[in-house]
Amino acid sequence: MPEFEVLQVETKTGNVVNALPVTGINYTETLNSAGSCTVGVPMDVADPETLEPGRSGLVVVRDDVPVWGGPVWTASADLATGVLTLNAAGWHSYYAARYLNMGGGYKGSKDQAQLLREWYAYANNNGGIGTDTSGLVNTGRVRSRTWAFSEAKNIGEAINELADEDGGFDFRYECFWSSTAHARVRHRVVKSERLSASFPTLTHGVDADVTAVAYDGSRLATRAYAFGADLGTGVKPYASLLNAMPADLPVMHQVVTYADLRSTAELIPKAGALGAVGRQVIAIPSVGLYPGVYSPETYPLGAYGTVNVDSGYVQLLEEFVISERQIAVDVNGTETASLSLASKEVFVSGDSG
Repeated sequence: MPEFEVLQVETKTGNVVNALPVTGINYTETLNSAGSCTVGVPMDVADPETLEPGRSGLVVVRDDVPVWGGPVWTASADLATGVLTLNAAGWHSYYAARYLNMGGGYKGSKDQAQLLREWYAYANNNGGIGTDTSGLVNTGRVRSRTWAFSEAKNIGEAINELADEDGGFDFRYECFWSSTAHARVRHRVVKSERLSASFPTLTHGVDADVTAVAYDGSRLATRAYAFGADLGTGVKPYASLLNAMPADLPVMHQVVTYADLRSTAELIPKAGALGAVGRQVIAIPSVGLYPGVYSPETYPLGAYGTVNVDSGYVQLLEEFVISERQIAVDVNGTETASLSLASKEVFVSGDSG
């Protein structure tokens, strides 16, 4: 059974303040998003001088390896039970509160990774949280982005929009010790090609319980349209993608407007991503892993693998991508792991350059 520890750290520096005695741990890692963590701390050991939302962060350590981290955003004190509940979100949540409001605005036509490095550097150099970007390697995919000062573009939103397009990428944040003394925990952003890792086949009733499967056809698209900003003449640039759909399926369109994109070239990857999602009904299984099956290395975010279910209406023997990992640790230290999956087809696109 793995051993867990929860550290209180300074959000800005990652310096370890102390280890927190917790009544339980629940943390979620979400692909291309912040994820969350909730812990309960006895109120008589929580120090109001050092522990407060925004200023403080949490880091979950599993077998001496930091596996989750992020700022505490809310806290709730229950005086009847004597428990302080801390609610944190992953490091990406910080970038929802940072903006590209540099003088003169921002304009760049560069490799995806270079855009990311510039955005993180702007935040890091102006009172940020020191996100390590050394792992962001150029891809050869050039993208253009332009925002005026008055648009004050949200950095988190900019990152997500860049990732969520045809020819996009997956990203996540990793925590790591910055010294052998374990006095500081840093974090890095990791960018990877989609479908670059895999996980072993999961069979319902053998090594996992498929607890639920949701089916979503609301985003089906015979044709997908991505419109841009009004150019001042009443005309908007646009791009579209046509899907080959079954003959018995009625025509359906998906239309999205991106008010900060101003050219067809910028909109082509957006239409490609919208069209990829609309090719088929999306199946979304929720999977609980049997004890001893889970390890972070075997089931990484963004990995794909086969799920096998033969249960009445639910007939699955296809590939899915891990979009979320949910981990719960009870007061006895017992770890329970479950996965949220999405159809692999959603992550396969025209792979624009």
